[in-house]
Amino acid sequence: MDISINKKNILITNNPKIFEEVNSNNIQIIYLPDLDFMGILYKARDYIHLCYKLLTHPIVSSIKPYETPYKSIVLSNNNGVLDLESLELIEGSIALTKNFLDKPRRKLTESIDEDFKLIDYKLVVGAIESIL
Repeated sequence: MDISINKKNILITNNPKIFEEVNSNNIQIIYLPDLDFMGILYKARDYIHLCYKLLTHPIVSSIKPYETPYKSIVLSNNNGVLDLESLELIEGSIALTKNFLDKPRRKLTESIDEDFKLIDYKLVVGAIESIL
């Protein structure tokens, strides 16, 4: 586990568009391109166990977890206190996502892939602007 976090707020993502285009002094981007949607949820849970709290909901928009490969989650250091609400929310999101693991994934064209990157980007950038 990488815990060399030097900012109060972190953004965990596997979205290259966010990694390439988001630059903020208020947030550290943890880019994990090899993780899938579920992997990002597990990584967020790891940080919650390290006393971070969720600033964005793990499951947003009407896009189902099996439809998009991209996930971005913003968390904030909770000063050494385990946030039980965040833990409950991430565990519920993991359980919900597991229900979709057996759903067939459609082949993503380059255009559709770019659309999913953009949707995730717009959602997280909007959230960053409103909460940080």
